[in-house]
Amino acid sequence: MSDLSLDATQLDRYSRHIILDDVGPEGQKRLLEGSALVVGAGGLGAPVIQYLAAAGVGRLGIVDDDVVERSNLQRQVIHRDADVGRPKADSAAEFVADLNPDVEVEPLEARIAPEEARELVADYDVVVDCTDNFPTRYMLNDACQIEGVPLCHGAIYKFEGQITTLAPDGPCYRCLFPEAPEPGTVPDCATTGVLGVLPGTVGCLQATEAVKVLLGLGDPLTGRLLFYDARELSFETVPYQQNPDCPVCGDDGIDDLAGIDYAGGCEVASD
Repeated sequence: MSDLSLDATQLDRYSRHIILDDVGPEGQKRLLEGSALVVGAGGLGAPVIQYLAAAGVGRLGIVDDDVVERSNLQRQVIHRDADVGRPKADSAAEFVADLNPDVEVEPLEARIAPEEARELVADYDVVVDCTDNFPTRYMLNDACQIEGVPLCHGAIYKFEGQITTLAPDGPCYRCLFPEAPEPGTVPDCATTGVLGVLPGTVGCLQATEAVKVLLGLGDPLTGRLLFYDARELSFETVPYQQNPDCPVCGDDGIDDLAGIDYAGGCEVASD
C-alpha cells in the first residue's frame, strides 16, 4: 500500500469509517486506493454506485449501454428527470462527480463483448454485477473466474431479490446455475413490474459485499445465496458448493471465453 495520507477534508468526510475499529484510517486508505467496476447503472447499479462513491472507493468504472427513461426514475435513484434521454453511464458519472470529488469515475457507454470482458474486469479489484440479462451474468462470471477477480452478484424479480459473492477460489455462478434459461423465458421488469424500493435493498447489500471485499473484512456471501422477500420482509440463506466438473471453475476449467455462445444458451463448448 502507498503512503497515501488523508487530508483534513477526508478526515471529516470519512470520520465515521475512521472511528470504526475494523476500518480505521488504514481501511479508508485501502478504499481510496481500491477500484470497483459496476456493470449496469439501473435499479441495482444506482445504490451500488451511490454507496461505493460515498464510501470513497477511489476508482469507479460504470458500464451501461442504455439511456435514462422516465419509467426508470421510480427506482433508479441516481438519475433525475432532467437526465431523461441521456446515457445512463454519463448520468451516473455526473452523479458521482457531484457526490465525491475523491472518486475517479470511468464511464463506458457500451455493452461488454466477450473479446473485451477479461481485459476489462482484470483492471479492477472487484466487479459488481448489476445487470438484467443472463448472457452478461455468465460472461462476467467466466471472465472474473479466469482473471481471479471477486464478483458481487445481485438479481431482482417483482418483490424478490438474491445476492451472492463469487470468489476466485470459491464456487462460481455456473456451479449455482449450470444452465441459463432459454432466451425469452424469463420476463423482465418492463413486462412484470418491480417494487421500486426492492433494487435499493438488494443493491445496498451488493455494495456492502463489495466494500467488505475491498477491506478484506468479515465473511462475504461466498458459497451462500441470500434470498430476500420484500412482501414478507424475510431473508433466507442457502449454501451451495463448488462443482468439480464445472466447466469454468472446476478441475479442468476453461482459460478463455472463445467458443462460448453467450447470445444463445451460454454453454461452454466441450473439447
